[in-house]
Amino acid sequence: MAYPTTKPEDANELTWEIAQLFPAQGHWSEEEYLAFDTNHLIEFSHGQLEVLPLPTFSHQRLVALLYRLLLGYVEERGMGVVMFAPLRIQLWSGKFREPDIVFMAAEHADRLGEQYWRGTDLVMEVVSPDDPQRDRVTKRREYAQAGIPEYWIVDPTDASITVLSLRGSEYALHGKFVSGETATSVLLDGFAVDAATVFGEAR
Repeated sequence: MAYPTTKPEDANELTWEIAQLFPAQGHWSEEEYLAFDTNHLIEFSHGQLEVLPLPTFSHQRLVALLYRLLLGYVEERGMGVVMFAPLRIQLWSGKFREPDIVFMAAEHADRLGEQYWRGTDLVMEVVSPDDPQRDRVTKRREYAQAGIPEYWIVDPTDASITVLSLRGSEYALHGKFVSGETATSVLLDGFAVDAATVFGEAR
């Protein structure tokens, strides 16, 4: 079967020959996903690629502030490694996410990989306006299923930081912190973030 190429008089038509070089949705392998070279944020779920929108400036400011705070705390104590997206995290076989910020404890350094990490110990996600339920609901369920001990949901819509701690197979609410309150970690004793300061500086 022949597929048409994009023509000058019909610029909106897809370049089908290029598309045919890649697997159809639902048929990607982990190896094909990991070898896929792109400047987009792309997550992988059981044979399907999920293309994420590029983050906004305010989103990235929040990520940068939280990263600096967490990195400073962790490095000062030699507790492990802190990184930020894009970085692939394998939740389980066939499932990869690219969280905004991740922390891996030093005792789990064997799980760090060049192409991806095998799980992580703490995740922070800044809620994206295109699909808030992805961070609040979907990833909460997935990160718990992956056994990640702590999950921070940073929500600019109400300037809140929700800290969840793994209890068995599900997350329990450690606290939802708003302006005037300090978000604290269960996993990292002594790590705290002033909600008003974070959201104020990110404006």
